[in-house]
Amino acid sequence: MQSRKAIEKTSVGDLVSENYVFAAVLHYFGISFYQYPSDSLEKVCQKHKVNPRQLIAQLESWALQKDPSLEELYLNPIELLVAYLKKKHYYFVRQELPFLSNMISGIVPEPGYEALLGDLRILFPLFVEDFIHHIHEEESRLFNRITLLQDIEAGEFRIQDALKILEQEPIHYLAEHHEIHDDEMEGIRRLTQNYVLSDDAPLTMKVLYHELQNFEKELSIHARIEDELLFPKAVELEKEALRKIRKQIQTNWCPEY
Repeated sequence: MQSRKAIEKTSVGDLVSENYVFAAVLHYFGISFYQYPSDSLEKVCQKHKVNPRQLIAQLESWALQKDPSLEELYLNPIELLVAYLKKKHYYFVRQELPFLSNMISGIVPEPGYEALLGDLRILFPLFVEDFIHHIHEEESRLFNRITLLQDIEAGEFRIQDALKILEQEPIHYLAEHHEIHDDEMEGIRRLTQNYVLSDDAPLTMKVLYHELQNFEKELSIHARIEDELLFPKAVELEKEALRKIRKQIQTNWCPEY
């Protein structure tokens, strides 16, 4: 990697071309890379009152980030798994989706890409709306139920109240109705022809396609974590909570002779 001073003197376009992650880092600091393709990073940072050293340090930090594997996540208790998924939800909604929306709405299309960007500007907001609804529903129903099951197992409910909770929306029902929200991304994938571009495509489109494809991969991994780890753990938690309540009922039931 270049020295920090050399990076500051390099144009934003060249920096992003060398490493697409730089586009996301710039967005994090409120800078749209496509507006300053020829300006040096130093000049752009001065304009936006951003410390270039802080920005470069953030880039280096992002380059070192690594999500845990499914095997590593499996070893965690269910409450940590839920916390991890909530953190990813926050990242999707607060960082990834705004970055993608900013590019789709802000890029000035070069000849040959006007119709494609026009279609994306219609399709992507619909996906965002549906995806955010899915996240809110998941957190209010599934994650909330897991918390209630943990409370039952901890003995924080009376038997009658616990039975009412256990009768409502069992985990297997939520699992059967769990949607992998891929329909709209499938439409985007078809529209972009599986994110394939020619070598001479503009940098803006290369970054956009790369980020869309990366986001789809993240969604796929996220769905696997839910389907292969969270739901099985939640089912076991529900069974344990039910066993606990049945045992309490048997203990409290004292037949008279």
